[in-house]
Amino acid sequence: MYLALTLIFITSFPFSSKAYLTYASSVQVGAQSGIRECKRQFALEKWNCPENTPILKRLSTRETSFVHAISAAGVMYTLTKNCTAGDFDNCGCDDSKIGQPGWIWGGCSDNVAFGEKISKQFVDALEDGHDSRAAVNLHNNEAGRLAIKATMRKACKCHGVSGSCTIQTCWMQMADFREVGNYLKMKYKHAKELEMDKKAARAGNSADNRDAVTHTFLSVATTELIYLESSPNYCVKNQTLGLHGTEGRECFKEDKNMSQWEKNSCRRLCNECGLKVVKKRTEVFISCNCKFHWCCTVKCEKCKRVVAKYFCDKAAAHGVKILTSL
Repeated sequence: MYLALTLIFITSFPFSSKAYLTYASSVQVGAQSGIRECKRQFALEKWNCPENTPILKRLSTRETSFVHAISAAGVMYTLTKNCTAGDFDNCGCDDSKIGQPGWIWGGCSDNVAFGEKISKQFVDALEDGHDSRAAVNLHNNEAGRLAIKATMRKACKCHGVSGSCTIQTCWMQMADFREVGNYLKMKYKHAKELEMDKKAARAGNSADNRDAVTHTFLSVATTELIYLESSPNYCVKNQTLGLHGTEGRECFKEDKNMSQWEKNSCRRLCNECGLKVVKKRTEVFISCNCKFHWCCTVKCEKCKRVVAKYFCDKAAAHGVKILTSL
């Protein structure tokens, strides 16, 4: 889905050529930011948000629910930022807020209403079916857009004699996109598998299928991620689905500066998938002997260092130490 956002835009939108040219670059940048955040969130998981995977079109799993949500959120986020910055002629700051005692609305609130509207038109246009999978994708798109709103915060600036803050000017702004990604990752962990009627699900775009979809969705909150089928085994390579497996993936040995998630990466990616943890010595170049020069640059040398890296492998290569107790 996220690749479709960057590759199919030119032929899939019911917009005039002028409207397309106005927003297309922002939509593409937003989709790409969604991809980057997906890769960051899943960097040390068995499924690491790979690109060019047929699984996105063939399955409706917990992982594809996240992809749809983060992609839609990325598009809305970028459109909103560009609108607020005045990059588009037909929109700007959101000035619809009303002041409260002790503070007044001012500044430049992010125009999420505009970003939401255009994101919905562009992203949802990719779903041209009426079956259960299309309905689930549209639901997750909306959940991604709602994540932008859920993570917004009030920012304020104090006014008064000597910084007394007798009154504040406040506005609403979007959180850093990393926070949106963290929010949707939690939604991913609690995503709900829908139990669709199998006969109706096979009916495609028929009335039976649409009725089944409508009935099932009545009990699902719009903010939650949903999916239709269990995830495949991400430990093993699956060419049909475009999955690479975890063999050859890098993991990290325990270090005091690492998070608990990083500390468990070798166990998660290697041991849980029936693979060995292999230690390899690798030469890297780092900046060193840096000196400040007046004025005002810092010049560094490049120093070669040998570092230990850890990878998942089926068996030990000749002369390479296998660490099995990580």
